[in-house]
Amino acid sequence: MNKAVFLDRDGTIIEDVGYLNSPDKISFIPGSIDAVQALNRAGYKVIVISNQSGVARGHFTEDMLQTIDKVIHRGLLHGGAHIDAHYYCPHHPEHGVYPYMQECDCRKPNTGLILQAQNKFDIDLKDSFMIGDKATDIELGKRAGVRTALVKTGYGKNEIGRAKDPDHVAADLSEAVKWVLSTSKK
Repeated sequence: MNKAVFLDRDGTIIEDVGYLNSPDKISFIPGSIDAVQALNRAGYKVIVISNQSGVARGHFTEDMLQTIDKVIHRGLLHGGAHIDAHYYCPHHPEHGVYPYMQECDCRKPNTGLILQAQNKFDIDLKDSFMIGDKATDIELGKRAGVRTALVKTGYGKNEIGRAKDPDHVAADLSEAVKWVLSTSKK
């Protein structure tokens, strides 16, 4: 079985600019590429789990979302790092248009996306982690049975009181990854 680190995208790996609708607006948070590279070297599957309700709301298409993810991946590759997979939820339960306005099992904090990744990559959840900047990231991790870290980048500083019992609070992804590597089972 594989171990994984599930990462939120906006506010964790890249700067959160609201509804990211163009590759031109991508800006990596300092240290995030090196942090992903450290996870790669340690043998973790690195998997992005992201709510992208901008699709449901009509701010961008799924094609644009996939283009943005490819540009992010290319930026990571240029820095010597890689993401094993990107999973996203394009839905919203209250806002948007058909077929995207719906209740689903993939919108964080629901576990649908982590379970898809678990099945595809044969992931042992008890040896895995979820890192993100929102309370929903922490709740997702708790529901999935993985250890959690809340980063203070993105919305993280404002989410500290809302996130229920993260296993760790870190200044940024770099610090969170150091914690993962120091606490993971060898």
